[in-house]
Amino acid sequence: MCSINLAPPDSAPLGRLTQTFCSKTTERSKFEKYGMNYKILNKNNQQEVTELFTSVFTSSEGEEEGKLIGNLASELSLSVDNEQVICFGAYENESLIGSIFFTRLRFNESVLVYMLAPVAVSTKHQGKGIGQVLISYGLDELKNRSVALAITYGDPSFYSKVGFQALSENIIQAPLRLSMPEGWLGQSLNGEPIQTINGCPICVEEFNNPAYW
Repeated sequence: MCSINLAPPDSAPLGRLTQTFCSKTTERSKFEKYGMNYKILNKNNQQEVTELFTSVFTSSEGEEEGKLIGNLASELSLSVDNEQVICFGAYENESLIGSIFFTRLRFNESVLVYMLAPVAVSTKHQGKGIGQVLISYGLDELKNRSVALAITYGDPSFYSKVGFQALSENIIQAPLRLSMPEGWLGQSLNGEPIQTINGCPICVEEFNNPAYW
C-alpha cells in the first residue's frame, strides 16, 4: 500500500498542502456552515464512492493508479458491514465530495484496531481541509465504539495534523511488508500510550495484496 498513492492528503500533491488542522469543533462548524455534512455510508453508496476514488486518483496519479484504487474502493464498498469495513463520506448539496475507509486489523489479542485507508477528496474541493475534518469525524466515531488504536499508512507531515505519529513495527507490525516504513503511523484513541501488540495482524481480504503496501 503505497503511502503516497493510497492516502494522499486531501488527495492532492504534497506540496499543495497548506490547510492547517484546527480544533474539531471549529472546523466542523465551519463546513456545516457551507452546507457540508458527514455520515456513515453503506453498500448502497458503492457507485458514488467508486467514481470518487477513481476520478481523484486518476487526476493526481494517472489512469493506471486511478483504476487500481478505484477498484479497491469498489471492493471495500461491497464489503461495508459497519464492523470489519466502515466507510464515511462528506457531502455538499447531496454530492459526495470526500470519503474514507476504516478496516479492522485482527490480532491474537482482543484489542480493537482499525486502519485508515484509502482517502479521497474531489479535486475541485481540495485544499479546504475537508479530508482532515472527515478523518476527525471518523476517529470520533471509532472512539465512541471503544476502539483502542487507529493506524494509517501515509504522509507523516499530513497525518500528524490529525493526531497520528510514527509507529515502529517493533510495536505494531504491519500485515504485509511495507515499501515505505516511515509512512506507518498510529494514534491512541483511548488516551493510553500505544502498547506493543505481539504478532502479525490479519487485514481484510481486500488489502491482502502486496501492490497496496
